[in-house]
Amino acid sequence: MLEKVWQIIIVTVFAFSGLLLGLYITPFISTLVEPAVFDLGLFSVPLTSILSYLLGFVACGILGYFLAPFIIKYIYICSELVVNMLSKLPASEITLGAAGLIIALIMANLLGSAASHLPFIGHYLPIVLSVVFGIVGVRLALAKKNDIIRIGKPLFREKSAKTAKIAAASTAASNKILDTSVIIDGRIADICKTHFIEGTLLIPQFVLEELQRIADSADAMKRNRGRRGLDVLQEMRDAGHCAVEIVNHDYDNLTEVDAKLVRLGQELGASVVTNDYNLNKVAELQGVRVLNINELANSVKTAVLPGEEMAVNIIREGKEFNQGVAYLDDGTMIVVEGARHRVGEMMEIVVTSVLQTAAGKMVFAKLK
Repeated sequence: MLEKVWQIIIVTVFAFSGLLLGLYITPFISTLVEPAVFDLGLFSVPLTSILSYLLGFVACGILGYFLAPFIIKYIYICSELVVNMLSKLPASEITLGAAGLIIALIMANLLGSAASHLPFIGHYLPIVLSVVFGIVGVRLALAKKNDIIRIGKPLFREKSAKTAKIAAASTAASNKILDTSVIIDGRIADICKTHFIEGTLLIPQFVLEELQRIADSADAMKRNRGRRGLDVLQEMRDAGHCAVEIVNHDYDNLTEVDAKLVRLGQELGASVVTNDYNLNKVAELQGVRVLNINELANSVKTAVLPGEEMAVNIIREGKEFNQGVAYLDDGTMIVVEGARHRVGEMMEIVVTSVLQTAAGKMVFAKLK
């Protein structure tokens, strides 16, 4: 396709060059053709001029058509030589040489324009100045390469420092600090598997120590919770869905783990991931961004509207008279009126109202 474009360009250039050639062959055509004039109304055109231009246009166009393959071949050869020659030079030298050439040509053009009215040499002086200044500009830029780079280094260093600072701030903002409750909860590992979380998950050393204390507790329930948290961390590191990093920061002047988490979030500019309602509020008051797993779970629960009908399994009796309790697949509790004696049965119900609480969503329904 590119060769066809080149061929069209070459034939066009040759053909229009033939029009200029027609000026020089007009006297020769005049000796072969009897003088005649075409009257076009406002002006007349000699027949010899028409034949001369037409002959030059067609002849040169045909010549360009046959010469185009050879010209294209040599264009490719020359371009390949230039590319090979430039590829051996460092990028800095090519850039400096091009900049020197541009500046030199601008200066040559300004001087050439001022001197273009001089007799005899005025027409040729811009060309000479462009060649001379171009060579001098390239050689001077390459000769002073070290000085130019030394002058420009502070500017690039300042720009690079600003870019690195912005990148570091962005990276810090994407990091998440996990607290003890969210590790024991375990849902953070499932969230990592979905790839919805980005950045590095930071595990402070003091959180690990708290997990270990819980795992070594004399209380069987606490011991199981602590061991579950350690297992969750090991699972996350082995799965590799998220980057997990142990942070050795500690604060001897603080005793509470929550206070240490808030201080670490302030220093690193990272978010704190938690299930603890109190930590959530304290961190937000001190300007630390908090990601609450419970809020996330509530936000992705199935939307249930009053009047909606569904089939649920009555799991147990409710606290109030004649109530039964069922659960949706996402854990949302449904309180069903009149289902106290239907425990263990699959019942058709109609949703009457939905209550959003701090602990989550509650659905109230009645038997259909």
